[in-house]
Amino acid sequence: MTLTQGLALAVLAVTIGLFIWDRLRYDVVAMLSLLAGIATGIVPMKSAFSGFADQVVIVMASALVVSTALARSGIVERLTRPLQSRLTTPDTQAAVLVGAVTFLSAFMKNIGALALFIPVALRLSKRAGFSPSLLLMPLAFGSLIGGLITLIGTSPNIVISRIRGEVTGQPFSMFDYAPVGLGIAVLGVVFLTFGWRLLPKERQARASAEDQFQIEDYLAEVQIQPGSALIGSTVSDIERLFSEGAITVAAIIRDQGQRYIPGEHWEFSEGDIVVLEGDPVALKSFLSNAGLSLLEQAEGRPAKSSFVLQEAVISPHSLLVGTNQEKVHIRSRFGVNVLAVSRGGRHLVSRLRQLEFQVGDVLMIEGPEQTVPTALQAMGLLPLAQRNLAMERKPALMPLLILAVAMVAMALEVVPVAVGFFATAVAMIVTGSITPREAYEAVDWSLVVMLGALIPVSDAVQGTGASDLIAGGLAQVAHMLPSIGVIGLMMLTAMALTPFLNNAATALVMGPIAASLAIQLGINPDAVLMAVAVGAACDFLTPIGHQCNTLVMGPGGYRFGDYWRLGLPLTCLVLVVGTMLIDLVWT
Repeated sequence: MTLTQGLALAVLAVTIGLFIWDRLRYDVVAMLSLLAGIATGIVPMKSAFSGFADQVVIVMASALVVSTALARSGIVERLTRPLQSRLTTPDTQAAVLVGAVTFLSAFMKNIGALALFIPVALRLSKRAGFSPSLLLMPLAFGSLIGGLITLIGTSPNIVISRIRGEVTGQPFSMFDYAPVGLGIAVLGVVFLTFGWRLLPKERQARASAEDQFQIEDYLAEVQIQPGSALIGSTVSDIERLFSEGAITVAAIIRDQGQRYIPGEHWEFSEGDIVVLEGDPVALKSFLSNAGLSLLEQAEGRPAKSSFVLQEAVISPHSLLVGTNQEKVHIRSRFGVNVLAVSRGGRHLVSRLRQLEFQVGDVLMIEGPEQTVPTALQAMGLLPLAQRNLAMERKPALMPLLILAVAMVAMALEVVPVAVGFFATAVAMIVTGSITPREAYEAVDWSLVVMLGALIPVSDAVQGTGASDLIAGGLAQVAHMLPSIGVIGLMMLTAMALTPFLNNAATALVMGPIAASLAIQLGINPDAVLMAVAVGAACDFLTPIGHQCNTLVMGPGGYRFGDYWRLGLPLTCLVLVVGTMLIDLVWT
């Protein structure tokens, strides 16, 4: 082992350790890893930021824009509406919805596809009279296996394609993943169609978005009359002194009907219309004590379309985890209100300012239409079904036509994948399928930063020969195994790492090592690279390993231990079927 190889291995080990430690955001870990690579000399200064210009980053960002444009087209609602009256049993609903989300996830971001189908599942389960928890986890898992079908279906596929290009000179094409991915997806959908029976029957999931948050029952509007004792009082006075924290000032309407989300120190003036939020008992008590009455009709009252409601789930890396509204100052810092919280199927509306947030909580957020998306991203929240946020649907046909033309062009290799998807994203903007602002908001910039920072480090591990060194050690153990055993070992290792490292990071770390191992053992590198891609994309055992799993935790009323009930058999299925198909197709 040379000094350079030792330094590369040290940087790699510390990076993996920080990912597993999970106290820092994964993009911050990636930036620290890049700085360590520069400081130790394994990453040359001139190529330190080459990762941000890499085709992987371009494809990833463009695919997110395309995915959002498809989501805003309303295509899912239009396609599923005629079928909804015929889907009356859990089996038929699971078959159609899981099959549909699996197919859609092959061509758009899996979490985006899942978010589109959650409201459909909630609506159908309510109509049929059973808990939506029987559908939501199968939907989440279906969105994950759907990403295995195409190059742009999931982040590991894009990363592994790049590594294959470095090893063989030719990256994987758009549908090279399909022979393996389709086989896994078909059998996975069949399993999930009936596998929902493995889930606990007693979970209290919500029946529908509307039943979960009956906001109109917890909001009241009052007007400050001349001589009112509230004139000159602050928002903080009402929330802490008058109502002992049971009431929240959701908004103030003044200045000819302008609606504001006030800070804690805003003072009330004569004529202000105050929107109060709280449970009915607390509201009634407060109005009686303050000598106020509900406002029936206010002149100059603004249209409600200026403010929107958005349901969102707290992700594992959200800054809200373990804290509350008073500590974070959500209203003054982000310009939005938290109107209600759902936890494990229970609807909470009282004393929300002191409520400590947990991973999987579903929040009802209210705020200006232009503010809400930015606030959700800043707080680390995953958006659920939108109510008013996408009031004006985009034309459904145009984004579909653009994507279809692009897919054909890339499949026939008329244009490279990076150019094809970049052109598709630009075409979506030019045709009005998505606005420039929406396009920028669609990009997961933390993922872009992580990829841009880790790519030079991954190249350094490969370029210094450190990956060959690790592969040599593995070869001493794996040389007795047949090729199918090596493929299974690589897939299983990737499955074990991805809950801790993030799926794209797992592919970046394991890809070069797997390719070196294959070369030393005389196995086709394509086979082990494909195994890493499949393993890195499949985490079905925990709610925190992938955003899709987190997204359904709150709406489904799931507990941490529920995931392995359905996830463990599916993991075994993917491991066995995936290993056999890869050995059949790629060796």
